[in-house]
Amino acid sequence: MEFKINTVDEWPLVTDQIIPQLQHPILLLKGNLGAGKTTFTQFLLKALGSQDVVSSPTYAIVNQYHSPKGKIFHFDLYRMNSIDEVYDIGIDEYLEGAVLNIIEWPEIYEEELAAWPHHEITIETSANGRIINFR
Repeated sequence: MEFKINTVDEWPLVTDQIIPQLQHPILLLKGNLGAGKTTFTQFLLKALGSQDVVSSPTYAIVNQYHSPKGKIFHFDLYRMNSIDEVYDIGIDEYLEGAVLNIIEWPEIYEEELAAWPHHEITIETSANGRIINFR
C-alpha cells in the first residue's frame, strides 16, 4: 500500500488504513532522519487506543506503551553499533512479550528479523510531503 500525505493532519488517514492490515506483531519503520517515523508512531498508538505520551526512544533505546490489547514496545536502533548491542538490550524477550513491536532503524537487526513475521513501512520525504509504503 502506498500513501501520499502533505500535512501532519493526514497521518490518521494512513493509520486508519494500516491498522486493519497489521497481522504480525513486528513493524519496521525505515526513513531518513526527520522523515516522520516517531510522528507516525504517535498517531498509530493513539488510533490503537493508547493514552500514553509517545516520544522518540533515541536515548532510551526502547519505550513501553500500553494499549487496550496489551504492551507495545517502540525501539530505536539508530545508536546500536553491533548486533551484540541489540542482543544486550534483550530484544528477543521484548519481541515475544508484546502485542506490537515498532522498530525504528531496524537495519542492524534486519537479518535476524527475517525469521520473525513482520511488516515494513518506509517513509520518504518529497517536496510535497511524505510518501509512505506499507508491506
